[in-house]
Amino acid sequence: MDKGKRQELNWNTVTKRLPKHLHKFIVKQPYEFYTAQNQAVWRYVMRLNTNYLPKVAHSYYLEGITKTGISIDRIPEMEGMNRILKDIGWAAVSVDGFIPPNAFMEFQAYNVLVIASDIRTIDHIAYTPAPDIIHEAAGHAPIIANPEYAEYLRRFGEIGSKAISSTKDYELYEAVRKVSILKEDPNTGKPEIEEALKVLNDIQNNMGELSEMAQIRNLHWWTVEYGLIGELTNPRIYGAGLLSSIGESELCLKEGVVKLPFTIDAANVSFDITKQQPQLFVTPDFAYLSYVLEKFANKMALRTGGLSGVEKLIQSKNIGTIELSTGIQISGMFSNVISNEGKAIYIQTKGESALASRDKELIGHGTDYHAAGFGSPIGKLEGINLAIEDMSPRDLEIYGIYEGKRTTLLFEGGVKVEGHIITGKRDLRGKIILISFQDCTVSHNTNILFKPEWGIYDMTIGKEIISAYAGPADVESYHDLYKVSTVKTHKIKYSDTELNLHKYYQEVRDMRENKMVDFELLSRITNELKDKFSKDWLLPLEIYELVYTFNDPLKEVVYTHLTNLKSDKNYNKLISDGMQLVTKQELIM
Repeated sequence: MDKGKRQELNWNTVTKRLPKHLHKFIVKQPYEFYTAQNQAVWRYVMRLNTNYLPKVAHSYYLEGITKTGISIDRIPEMEGMNRILKDIGWAAVSVDGFIPPNAFMEFQAYNVLVIASDIRTIDHIAYTPAPDIIHEAAGHAPIIANPEYAEYLRRFGEIGSKAISSTKDYELYEAVRKVSILKEDPNTGKPEIEEALKVLNDIQNNMGELSEMAQIRNLHWWTVEYGLIGELTNPRIYGAGLLSSIGESELCLKEGVVKLPFTIDAANVSFDITKQQPQLFVTPDFAYLSYVLEKFANKMALRTGGLSGVEKLIQSKNIGTIELSTGIQISGMFSNVISNEGKAIYIQTKGESALASRDKELIGHGTDYHAAGFGSPIGKLEGINLAIEDMSPRDLEIYGIYEGKRTTLLFEGGVKVEGHIITGKRDLRGKIILISFQDCTVSHNTNILFKPEWGIYDMTIGKEIISAYAGPADVESYHDLYKVSTVKTHKIKYSDTELNLHKYYQEVRDMRENKMVDFELLSRITNELKDKFSKDWLLPLEIYELVYTFNDPLKEVVYTHLTNLKSDKNYNKLISDGMQLVTKQELIM
């Protein structure tokens, strides 16, 4: 992202902490492109939600709406939300639809709420398969006002961003993104949607063994997106997907949707974003969410390391990191591991690699220096019970491991390092973490792993791999970690007829905001709606709200028109719910 773009986005104290590789996903909120109909959709959903959800949602929902600065009447602006979110240590950024799972999680780890900049169309007002500002701002934001839940969300991002993906995960992400974009564009043809759905279903049905990312994505879905809380027989809603859907927030509590106790087993239950969820999971409280998350993290390569951790990184074909027992970290695309008796004894990366300690790149060991890859033995020396990392200066001298010495090191499992030691590096505690060789040959049995003519050989020190995870140790080591999808959200093209309808929406909106009702203009608009926009139900509902408290013939005309529209089953409940809301709340003029 160029400097001018960064300034334009009004970065604040929270978002300024974001690493550079996440900047490319942030877009300027296209507020000027929201139509008056978009604003009406937001207002309809929010008025219904704030009327219904207090009865069924977590008690923090309404309080969170206020604390996060979300308006009932108009789509929120990022700048306005951020001014209020900073008080609870969070921020929001606008993005273009779905972003890669690891990137999404990483934003969360920095206390940044990712908000899709688009808003659902009126055709998907009850539920949308695409992430939109209603889902993100009105679903996620209110509950993060609860400190315990906010910490769970941050911690989830911190752990989730380290989950190792498979190549299938990225294919699934791209397929889901494409389907959501196509479904939200009213101009997309049915054959194109069906073809995209076929591709998505094929990938979903052939995922194979679930990766760490697939599992933690499942946990995220069944908690952050579709979670219920409280008693199993009478739970309340806290998941953003439910809070933002006026359809599913009601259906989810019915007996037809199975309610299960939330456990770590939810990680193995996959989901389909295109369908209503057949079961949901209930946590007793927010603290239990963190308990399950830590239980899952204990099973991740992040905490178990070992041979299996490296193998997961190799299968992922993405940048990852292993940490050795000395604390030195190797980041890169892992391409090979040699093992012996179930332990990794030599690892190799290909392409740009970097070395770090305590998540800080070692000076002189960045991707420029290790541009062609990196390799190193792991473990103890053959026949010596004391690991190199545990040797005192005297021990190192005894075994010929000191600067200026030409030595041969034979590791358990058969890896041999022969060369002239030129230098070493130690950490702050004095523990040796790296030895550099000149004129060095590295081999395993008859296989040559490094030749003298390749230059300086840097050997990391560590008797075992204690951690393996996605991404680099130092976020500044790589500036292009995640791919930005080439499939962009469609900017909806409106016909002249639709633009004319939006003009009527704006005129009605202006009347409500200015608290001045022009009955003559409203009558003309109503007649136009009946004549040219006979399927539009939301604007007549807004007009009905405006005239409801007045004793004017127009009230009966609009009521009759809405009643006729209710004969269409697609609109019946939407109109009925909206009319019921009008009768409950007096219009404040």
